[in-house]
Amino acid sequence: MFSKMKITKSTGSTSDNVKRLKEALARADTVVIGAGAGLSTSAGFVYSGERFEKYFSDFASRYRFADMYSGGFYPYTTKEEFWAYWSRYIWVNRYMDAPKPVYHELFDLIKEKDYFVITTNVDHCFQKAGFDKKRLFYTQGDYGLFQCSEPCHDKTYENEDMVRAMVLSQGWEIGTDNELILPEGAPLKMTVPTELLPKCPVCGKAMTMNLRSDDKFVEDEGWHRAAERYENFLRTRGGKMLFLELGVGYNTPGIIKFPFWQMTAKNPEAVYACVNYGEAVCPEQIVERSVCIDGDIGNVLDLLSARGENEDPSKD
Repeated sequence: MFSKMKITKSTGSTSDNVKRLKEALARADTVVIGAGAGLSTSAGFVYSGERFEKYFSDFASRYRFADMYSGGFYPYTTKEEFWAYWSRYIWVNRYMDAPKPVYHELFDLIKEKDYFVITTNVDHCFQKAGFDKKRLFYTQGDYGLFQCSEPCHDKTYENEDMVRAMVLSQGWEIGTDNELILPEGAPLKMTVPTELLPKCPVCGKAMTMNLRSDDKFVEDEGWHRAAERYENFLRTRGGKMLFLELGVGYNTPGIIKFPFWQMTAKNPEAVYACVNYGEAVCPEQIVERSVCIDGDIGNVLDLLSARGENEDPSKD
């Protein structure tokens, strides 16, 4: 419906658009949040630079990749090295807290509303910030879950204990806030013991992350319950709704972006809001009921909560 429709950026100043979004949030009886990678980036979950160097400098030095994503696709020669890298990756991006309180600020803004969240993020930040688990739908999986690599059955397994053991085996220590700490002068290992490699408890084959990357992604019972709750939420709500899209790009627009546009178009009392760097747009069909802000999500949330009246959300 929207793939061939003319798309437009909203007009007006940033401050005016933030004011409009604040008013739309105040009026809304229901808020549906659609969150993509840009929200976690705003919260400090970046995959290059200082965070990458702090936790992966040994891998960077040996293999010359410059960010966590690249390291995740590197063809390691052994499973022991593969899981050394991925156990660290999972720990710092799932079990450690985000550096900035963006998710907590978002929760403070909507916690008194009738809300639901659909997200393609897999880092568990919503639950750690206090969002109700039964009002969340993680469509693309969770770094905190393993599944059979085949898969031989449709079940997932919490992996915190397994990942912790692999991280500790490399020489890291884990602080009370789950921060990875390297003891002074201690050498790091870039492999894990063979006996720690995760294996499927049913067929004995290798386990893998529960991430939607191919047709082997496991949609377990919890995934289907969350999908049903989301569909039921949308089916039973109407009237003054705010579809709040945060940091969603065009990798998978059919999950959040296009449905949000369609639901806004069908509901004359609904408002669509998009906050995103460089991709804050909407179709002309709903432009009069849309608020598009090209800026940092964390800064916009500060302005919405009246903590950053003199800030420009287009700046980091």
